[in-house]
Amino acid sequence: MVIDYPALDHICRRLPVADLLTLSLLDDAEIEEGYHDGRENFPCGENRSRSYWHGWRNGMMDGRHMDGDWASRELAHLYLDKLRTATSKGVGI
Repeated sequence: MVIDYPALDHICRRLPVADLLTLSLLDDAEIEEGYHDGRENFPCGENRSRSYWHGWRNGMMDGRHMDGDWASRELAHLYLDKLRTATSKGVGI
C-alpha cells in the first residue's frame, strides 16, 4: 500500500478547527491574513497553511460569503465559555 503524503497533508490543512488547543497552535499572523482575504471573498490557494485557511474560512463566514458550520459554532462556544470563566475569576485569557 502506498500512502500519498502530499494528499494527506492537503487534507489535514483543510480540517476545520473545532477546539482551543488546535487554535492555539496556529500562526496568528497567517490567520489574520487569511481572514482579511476571506472577508474580501478572495480565493484560498491550494498552497496555503491551515492557519491561513482557518482565518480565510472565518472571514468568508463573517463576510457572509459562506454559511457557518459545526466547527465554527463549536469553537465559538468553547472560546466564549473560556472567556466567561476567565472574566468571572477576574483573569484575562
